Amino acid sequence: MITSLGRFAALLGTVTACGEPQRPPAAPPPVVVAAPAAEDLTAAVEAVRAAEKLPAVGVAIWKHGTLVAKGVSGVRAAGDPTPVTFDDQWHLGSDTKAMTAALIGIYVDRGVLHWTDTLATLFSGETIDPGYANVTLDQVLQHRSGAPGKPPDALWAALWRNAPDARIAFVRGILAQPPAQAPGTFVYSNAGYMIAGAALERATKQTWETLIARDLFAPLHMRSCGFGAPGTATAVDQPRGHTADGTAVPPGPKADNPPALGPAGTVHCSLADWGAFLSFEAAPATPLVTAATRTHLHTPPPDGNPDQAYMGGWLIVRLTPGDTRYIHEGSNTMWHAIGLVVPALDMAVAVVANQDDNNLLTAIAPVVSPFLKR
Repeated sequence: MITSLGRFAALLGTVTACGEPQRPPAAPPPVVVAAPAAEDLTAAVEAVRAAEKLPAVGVAIWKHGTLVAKGVSGVRAAGDPTPVTFDDQWHLGSDTKAMTAALIGIYVDRGVLHWTDTLATLFSGETIDPGYANVTLDQVLQHRSGAPGKPPDALWAALWRNAPDARIAFVRGILAQPPAQAPGTFVYSNAGYMIAGAALERATKQTWETLIARDLFAPLHMRSCGFGAPGTATAVDQPRGHTADGTAVPPGPKADNPPALGPAGTVHCSLADWGAFLSFEAAPATPLVTAATRTHLHTPPPDGNPDQAYMGGWLIVRLTPGDTRYIHEGSNTMWHAIGLVVPALDMAVAVVANQDDNNLLTAIAPVVSPFLKR
């Protein structure tokens, strides 16, 4: 899920002092100072939840990897009094894409994949339409591969059968047909990120689910992460997604997209664990990927159109030479998640709701924007 920059304007704001965040210099002997308690945003979050008529909303903000503000309000499921908690799990939808891109970056650093690998190389031995043959992994991660924005009905229906080879079967079906538009043209595509995930699986002989859990979630201590709707169908032990009419949907086949969609959008996790990933994206450096890979994942092609400045699971917005921000929305139509990363402040913001709401970004902006000015 992605929208135009116009919708993001209120939340993006500006940074007063641009450039790299200034960290306190190391000085022996170290002085241990207890981290201040995170600012309580519960009242402000409740006001947004009530105004938007949502079952529950959560917000969390980190600077330098430290939680500085948080608030959750509402119930896990309509018709059930169980309140949401900060430790509850939320479906992230298409915000999964940035995780998939980071995972691919790890394997680029290991020499298993290369940004310039073509689909003909990545899927050697498969039937590839000539229009896809020279498309690169980079173009796939930029939504410029030619993959369709809406997959063919027959291929989509086959995903619901959830066979063990559903993901690669879907990708084979896409690549055997001519591109939906000329490669190089921006069209937001879940199918494209399924292609990226399948390419990684072919290169490693392991599933995307195994790889992301071992190589991204584990190093970042994201212990609550999983796939599909969180919780169990027999108890309201986690928030449930809700349809447009406010009906709670228990975990199961009707609560999410097909599992094969995984690399494009099936991860769930707690706010704290999502914050670990968002803070990884915001930090000046990380041991998980090289500086070159980190820069590459955050550099879109220079096409001059800000609404198409997309790379690595992020809409990338350059406000000033020292202030570039990454933002993305995700939804499987029953949840809503918004991630914002501000490297100039080493700051990350997570916004979640257990019902889709196209107005959530605008509604939550007054709660978040003051932190962008501190």
